Order: sequence, then C-alpha cells, then structure tokens
Amino acid sequence: MTEKIGAAALIVEGGAMRGVFSCGILDHFLHQEFSPFDSFWGVSAGANNLAAYLANMPGRNAKIYLDYSLRREFISVRKFIRGGHGIDLDWMWDITDSELGIDKKQLETEKRPFFLGVTRKDTGKAEYLTPAVDSLLKTMKASSAVPILYRNGVTLEKGHGYVDGGVSDAIPVAEAIKRGASKIMVLRSRPDSYRKSRGKLDCIMKPMLNKTPALIEPMMTRYIRYNQAIDLIKSPPNGVQILQICPPDAFKLTRLSTSTEQLKKAYQLGLDAGKTAITKWNQLLTTM
Repeated sequence: MTEKIGAAALIVEGGAMRGVFSCGILDHFLHQEFSPFDSFWGVSAGANNLAAYLANMPGRNAKIYLDYSLRREFISVRKFIRGGHGIDLDWMWDITDSELGIDKKQLETEKRPFFLGVTRKDTGKAEYLTPAVDSLLKTMKASSAVPILYRNGVTLEKGHGYVDGGVSDAIPVAEAIKRGASKIMVLRSRPDSYRKSRGKLDCIMKPMLNKTPALIEPMMTRYIRYNQAIDLIKSPPNGVQILQICPPDAFKLTRLSTSTEQLKKAYQLGLDAGKTAITKWNQLLTTM
C-alpha cells in the first residue's frame, strides 16, 4: 500500500561529489531554521545530505566532502584494478560514523517521513525506504552503492541486496506526486540546461554486471528515466507546483572531483543558492 504524504516535499538529487552543492543549500537552511516540508526524499549523496539536515548537524557533510572524500583511502583506481572498490564506502562509513557520528536522538524526534531511494539488485526496481534510525546509516550506504565502482551492494531488510538509487530513479518526483505531494522543492546537482545522454561505457557495462543481470537494463536506460524526471519537473501536472534549485550553467564539477578549490567553491554556491531557495519558496506559497 502506498504511503500518503503531506503536500510539501523536499527532494535532493545525488551525484557523488556534485552533492556538495545541495550540502551548502541544506546547511543554509539549518542556519535559518528553514524546514517547511512534510516529507523528504533523497538519493545517494542527496540522501546523505538530508540525513545531516534532519539530524541538525550543519557542517557535518561539508567536512566529508572537503576532507574524508579527498583521502586516498576513499577513491582509488589502484584498488579497483586490483579487484577492490573504486569507491570504498566501507572505509568511508566506518570512519565517519566513528569520528563524526550522527545525532540519533535528534533523528528520533523527527516524525516526518524520510524516503531513501535505492535499487534492488535482484529486480532492478526502485524502492523508497523509510528506515528506523538504527538502520539509517546502512540504508544511506545502500543508496550510495554505485554498481561496478562499489562491488558488493548492501544487504538490508529481509536479506535483499540494494545498490545506488540513481540507477532506477535519480530524482523521485513522480513517486512523491503519486503519494500526494503538490508543492515540491527539488535540489539538483546539475544545471537547469543539463540533459543526460546514453553512457559512453555502455559497451563494456554488460560483462561487468554479469553477476547482477537484473541491473543491466536499468543501468543502460537510466538516462531515459532521468530525462523523464526533468520533463516532469518542468511540466508538472495540474495542481502541482515544483521549484527546482540548480547550480549555474558554469558549474562543471565532476562526479569524482578531488579538487579542494572547486569543492569549496561549489559549497559556497550552495550556501548562496540556499538564500534564493527560501525566497522563491515563500513566493511560491503566496501564489497558491
């Protein structure tokens, strides 16, 4: 049975290191005590940023982007070539849980639903999980488990394995509308003009996914669903209003950027965009 939600929803796109932009926006929201939403939807890096926002921990994820993510233990071509992870989520989750933690007491006071987008390994289908606080970190990890670069996926409830939610539904606007959202803010990690194209490495993807055949089709067609989500954002159904906050067209941060200077600039862009987002949201409410 589909869980019904309130009208106002906040959706945060992933995008690995590009997520530092939405991290800045959400940190500004925290500084302004801005949280007028009935539900929260995050995928991959977007889910991680929302978790810090709901835990009321400004600066937590900025430290991850500007420190932990840049350490050699996290992104390693050498490890990947030798059969390990190209992106070592095991190391990242262990060290950030140990050294930064997350405020579980604060999260337990939050009664509004927080949906984390994941993709089930054995079906290739999207699921939107609302885990208990004790399961949140593991579910965040599942939502970030990029196939191929992170080799294992993550086993969650009932023994099912999951990978990055972006494989099946990178921006879950349609699902939020289906469940009752009609006033939606979407924090993007790509400029407004961006359209996703077919992957350049699709020709080698099939053999690399031979152990998870259900993921082949959604990985090969994810660009189609991504662009459908963008079309829906720009032309929502009657009665639905969608405000998207995007980085500028000059935003060229790559998915696995290791440039401290560029990441700091992107975070500041997010902080500045947070001011615009609050103003536009308030304007949206006055036009209803």
